[in-house]
Amino acid sequence: MKTLLNRTILFPLLSLFFTGMLHAEKIEIAGYSFSSPEKWVSSTPTSKMRKAQFSVPGENGKNAEVAFFHFGNGGAGGVKANVDRWMKQFEEAKDRTIKSTVIGEVPVTYAQAHGTFLSGSAFGPKTPKPNYALLAAIISGKNGSIFIKMTGPKETVEAQVSNMKKMVLNSLDK
Repeated sequence: MKTLLNRTILFPLLSLFFTGMLHAEKIEIAGYSFSSPEKWVSSTPTSKMRKAQFSVPGENGKNAEVAFFHFGNGGAGGVKANVDRWMKQFEEAKDRTIKSTVIGEVPVTYAQAHGTFLSGSAFGPKTPKPNYALLAAIISGKNGSIFIKMTGPKETVEAQVSNMKKMVLNSLDK
């Protein structure tokens, strides 16, 4: 009886504890609050330019990476300059999609493409990564643009489209 009682109480409590570990992480950037999707794992940004960084688990360990950038008003060029730069990170960007919308009163541009991604720093050597994809959102906020850029295996990135859009919508639709 005591074992049954312990299981009846202990397992739901443990379940709540571990479920709590999967809750979204909240980050603040340029006056906006973002809650990361459930399975995104926060990691230490790999450069000072990144305000936040996440690893997004995919099938068979094929993870994608999400980076948040903010450079203040007028920093990093406009929407077109950034989208063009990101598309040039592919040998040949396929199925390029660029869509603009307004959420609340904030303009947002989404960009997607896939192909062979040329990974590496801007001026360093590049490593070709076939079957990779890009999913990005540029939020033209009141304190300058926020750039959210996901790159990784195509199937991992494409599985996150609705999660990213929902995260952006929830942060702006107030």
